[in-house]
Amino acid sequence: MLAKITWACIARRRLQRGLLTGYNGESAAGRIQRGWVLEVLLGCMQNFNVNNMPMLALRGLMIFPHMVLNFDVGRDKSIAALEAAMLEDQSIYLAMQKDIKDEDPAPDQIHSIGTVAKIKQILKMPGDVVRVMVEGICRARAIQFVETEPFLRVELEIYEDVEGEPDIQRQAMMRLLCDRFAEFVSAGGKASAETVETLREIESAGQLADVIAASTVARLEQRQDVLEALDIDLRMERVYEYMQRELELLRLEQRVQSRMKRQIDKNQKEFYLREQIKAIRKELGENESEQTDELAERARKMALPQEVREKVDKELGRLGRMAPGTPEISQLQTYIEWVLDLPWGVYTDDDIRLQKAQKVLDAEHYGLQKVKERIVEHLAVHQLTRSVKGPILCFAGPPGVGKTSIARSIAHAMNRKFVRISLGGTRDEADIRGHRRTYIGAIPGRIITGMKQSGSMNPVFLLDEVDKLGHDMRGDPAAALLEVLDAEQNSAFRDHYLEVAFDLSQVLFLTTANDIGAIPGPLRDRMEIINLPGYTIEDKVQIAKKHLLPKQMEAHGLQKDMLHIAPAVLRAIADDYTREAGVRQMERQLAAVCRKAARKIAAGEAESVTLRKKDLEEYLGKPVFKRQELTGERLPGLVTGLAWTSYGGDTLPIEVAAMKGTGAVELTGQLGDVMKESAHAAISYIRTIGPAIKIPDEFPKGMDLHIHIPEGAIPKDGPSAGISMATAIVSALTGRPVREHLAMTGEITLLGRVLAVGGIREKVMAAYAQGVREIIMPAENRADIEEVPQSIRDKMTFHFVEHFRQVLDLVFTKAKGE
Repeated sequence: MLAKITWACIARRRLQRGLLTGYNGESAAGRIQRGWVLEVLLGCMQNFNVNNMPMLALRGLMIFPHMVLNFDVGRDKSIAALEAAMLEDQSIYLAMQKDIKDEDPAPDQIHSIGTVAKIKQILKMPGDVVRVMVEGICRARAIQFVETEPFLRVELEIYEDVEGEPDIQRQAMMRLLCDRFAEFVSAGGKASAETVETLREIESAGQLADVIAASTVARLEQRQDVLEALDIDLRMERVYEYMQRELELLRLEQRVQSRMKRQIDKNQKEFYLREQIKAIRKELGENESEQTDELAERARKMALPQEVREKVDKELGRLGRMAPGTPEISQLQTYIEWVLDLPWGVYTDDDIRLQKAQKVLDAEHYGLQKVKERIVEHLAVHQLTRSVKGPILCFAGPPGVGKTSIARSIAHAMNRKFVRISLGGTRDEADIRGHRRTYIGAIPGRIITGMKQSGSMNPVFLLDEVDKLGHDMRGDPAAALLEVLDAEQNSAFRDHYLEVAFDLSQVLFLTTANDIGAIPGPLRDRMEIINLPGYTIEDKVQIAKKHLLPKQMEAHGLQKDMLHIAPAVLRAIADDYTREAGVRQMERQLAAVCRKAARKIAAGEAESVTLRKKDLEEYLGKPVFKRQELTGERLPGLVTGLAWTSYGGDTLPIEVAAMKGTGAVELTGQLGDVMKESAHAAISYIRTIGPAIKIPDEFPKGMDLHIHIPEGAIPKDGPSAGISMATAIVSALTGRPVREHLAMTGEITLLGRVLAVGGIREKVMAAYAQGVREIIMPAENRADIEEVPQSIRDKMTFHFVEHFRQVLDLVFTKAKGE
């Protein structure tokens, strides 16, 4: 015994002096592996203080009492702690460090409660790694760290489980733990059935809890929680709680795995059966449908909604069961292709920046400030709400003012796809909802077709010319559009051809119209009307200079320095060759100029062309429009009225001839019902005031009236000519001409009141283009003058009247003011 102690002392002194190499340069870990220290220490270290021992910090694992654990040691401090433990009594304190990534944990980074373990075996592994097998003995708490270099040494407080005869409650808890552990094993837990029987023979409640926790509790923090439960009853409760949770997770995993296995088995079975069908068809000499296989593969790869996937799988199944040559095969293939071509779940990312949107609108459109402001407001709301719910914007105005292009600019500003369909002349409801597949030649409606073209679920979708919808016995397309434009319904829009729901709730719908009065009432109620007024001559010049001319030059292959047109020439083109609210005709005239310039340059007649006013007839022919200056001799019965049409404003010359007769009234010039009613109302009112304004006594029974509005081939209707016709009648009956440069608009009543009319901006601009410098209009339209460009307002005089008597005072005498 003394010899053994002597050898132990010598070994210890050699270690303390740092003599870490043994025979043939062997490391300390090698010496441990060789076993010469172990052989010395097996029986001689019983006299060391077990409450003061080396410590090893565990990373990502822990040990319970009564548990055997194998782990690898590679850190120098850990190997030194093992050497010291072997020199003492093979006892070592094992505690788990809090941060697994910490290479050299400080004492406060190690859990205070750990396990005192006995070293059972040590093996040296390649790479200076030592593999250790230990057995947990009991719990302990680190009271004080005695040393931190070259290894950790701690002073411990040992906790031994002190158990007497277990009471009934503890016995019941032990039995419950064993039963739950048996369920855990039968559910597939990592333990054997023999372990269950072994556990039932354990009489110590604390040992039972530790052994079960070592086999069932997976999470480290929960295992540490069990280790720190010094009270045995509390320990068993925690083990039961954690084991129950692991059991539920295990059962859930089994259910998921079982479901996945069934699905895989089903897919394998279907694949096997399909391969058999292919083999049978091959033996019969029938060609297999490669297109059907491609469709099935496409369907499997796409993220289709559940309803759509079920429908596609059903149709693919029908298609696979059909005999070759069946006529319905092509119909089914076409249907499946349509469904798979739609952009299910494909969305573009919105890029809504108000400054960018304003810059895009200003760059692509001249003027239209109020319209741009409303669009930016609409985008601002969308940016905040991330929803397209809200009023459907309807851009209303004459042709060529930029309704369609401004919708395209909105898509550009939002970074969305743009799709447009024209509804002009649409009469069949199936054009919107699609045809049912029972009909030969059935196809989806134009809404679904547009979504396919866009390639995304959230495009900007323009419904053009919504005022030109029709309806007949095949249905009312306007009624079908009510569902499309209703944010509460269109999330599940069902096309008759598709027969499945399609989500339109993220689509930004826009509409355009020339005449809002022609839009069906319920449909118009879904929309917010934004009027795009016509352009002035100056507007057209600027638009031609910034947009139209560069566009046409590029289209005709002309470089920037090959064609020069001064603003004055552009103004002459707009004034003499166009007479419209928009700029389409202006663009056509510029295209004609570019064609002739391109011909000259291509023929070598000139290197560049400069267009002057005197050259306009050579390039564009005689002026199409001649300004009718309202100067010279004025004739009685002639009055210039103002009218508004879907193509903008226009002047309306009204002629009245009074002649002897029998009181007959003749109305010519393609007048509509409203205009005819205005004429009769004007005649009735004039009869009531005849004596006061010196109307001939023979009126009306002794005189006939003929009211005519030239350009009789053009239908005309509306209340705007009421006071104009009344003035013309008075002028014809009294023989007094109306003053020059004067036009008027307004509705008249039987009592002579002048009522408000619409289209003031367009009417004023049309009058200005014809040389009119004074306009009489209803007082109720005073606020509408603000919409007229300031440049035109400054050159014109406006008279606002409430009664027809005020009109008479203005038209037959020199007006000095309103």
